[in-house]
Amino acid sequence: MRGGPGRRPDAQQPPPAAARPNGHSPEQPGRLAQAAPPAPADPADDVPAGLLPARPDRPNGGPDRPVSYRDVFAVREFRALWGAQALSYLGDQFAQVAIAILVYSRTGSAFLTGLAYALTYLPPLVGGPLLSGLADLFPRRLVMLVLDLIRAALVAAMVIPGLPFAALCALVFLTVLLSAPFSAARSALLPDVLPPGKFVAGSAVGTMTFQISQLAGFLLGAGVVAAVGPHQTLAMDALTFLLSAAIIARWVRRRPAPAGAAGQSSPPARSSDRPSLWAVTREGAAIVFGRPVLRTLVLFGWLAGFAVVPEGLAAPYARTLGGGPITVGLLMAAMPAGMIAGAYLTGRVAGPATRIRTIGWLAMLSCAPLIVSLLHPPLWAVLVLWAVAGAGGSYHLAAAAAFVQALPSEHRARAFGIAQSGLLAVQGLAILAAGAAAQRIGPQAVVAIAGLAGMTAAAALASVWSCRYAELPEAPAALSAVPAASGGDGPGA
Repeated sequence: MRGGPGRRPDAQQPPPAAARPNGHSPEQPGRLAQAAPPAPADPADDVPAGLLPARPDRPNGGPDRPVSYRDVFAVREFRALWGAQALSYLGDQFAQVAIAILVYSRTGSAFLTGLAYALTYLPPLVGGPLLSGLADLFPRRLVMLVLDLIRAALVAAMVIPGLPFAALCALVFLTVLLSAPFSAARSALLPDVLPPGKFVAGSAVGTMTFQISQLAGFLLGAGVVAAVGPHQTLAMDALTFLLSAAIIARWVRRRPAPAGAAGQSSPPARSSDRPSLWAVTREGAAIVFGRPVLRTLVLFGWLAGFAVVPEGLAAPYARTLGGGPITVGLLMAAMPAGMIAGAYLTGRVAGPATRIRTIGWLAMLSCAPLIVSLLHPPLWAVLVLWAVAGAGGSYHLAAAAAFVQALPSEHRARAFGIAQSGLLAVQGLAILAAGAAAQRIGPQAVVAIAGLAGMTAAAALASVWSCRYAELPEAPAALSAVPAASGGDGPGA
């Protein structure tokens, strides 16, 4: 699903006759074409080939059919990446609860507790743009291993009894800071592990894993902390990083550093030949915002700034409904639950081409149900509406697949880092603005306004996308031709 810089379908030469299903070129039809009536048009021919799973008679793509999750988990390297991801997610959720309880029990300050919790969100705003380029300069497997080991050491240091609050905050900041380049390295490595037809299903698995771990982590985290204490819970989180590193080292095979970094045709031979991290970051920003297709996809992703408003206002919204903590929990769980269902249906039922074409419609669906909040519906209706909005958010899976398709391998990590950092920024700013506005006009009105603004922006982007998605470059032949189970048979680390 990778394409060279600036490649457009209208700039490509027609494929050779041997690559065509009917074995002839349009200029000189072969005997088969002369002796038989033309075959009916295949709807998949109108879709960029790299978005379709390969088949023998269509080297660059295949029919618009879904890929099962069994097909995805048949790839051994993907199972390893998924296992490491699930461990890290669950450990991080436990650690967030443990840090909040530990800080409050030691300081008795709600402000300092909130400050420590905020440190689990702010560092990626810096780490994303500046550090994600590491995975474009060094082998991505190596980047993930080193970062896992460093984070294990940082979290283990939090277990030290009597650690000053400032030192704890510094350790939390550094630990979360390193999560941005790790996530960028994993995102950039995933298309090398999965063939194009399986990438969206693999992304769906990752999304559902995050949502489920978020729900389970927050629900079970308090129980774990109560059972074993916050220090032991942090030690468990450190152990998850070590286990993640062990899984990656054992079952993810070695690959060289991405070729062509900073315009080079091969990885640099000496460290002095490598471009600076700032130069890599600047080039990544130019790539993302200098190409209309990438820019449109990034803006689709940043629409989450509107969709996150209900989650940020769950507590005051629950109060207007006369509910307490249980109501808050139900409201916060509604959109993740809808996202899990939407991700499953999108990855299991819809074909790759359908997912690409419907990005705009699903983006509008992720915001439109929120407008009904202005009518002050009862709790059950709010839960249904927010769950439907969460299901619409499954368009992020197809957008991620298209984003990868439009990126050359050597630029993936820095581009993902910039996109993810911008996403965190718009979400944080949206929650802050929504909280300030809710004090004046109420949470229902703010949620409705966010839904209306988000749907309007999504409609504008959908109009642009209807013209832009055809510009996605084709996947390289080597990636398109990967057999369905090749990843499972590859050599281990």
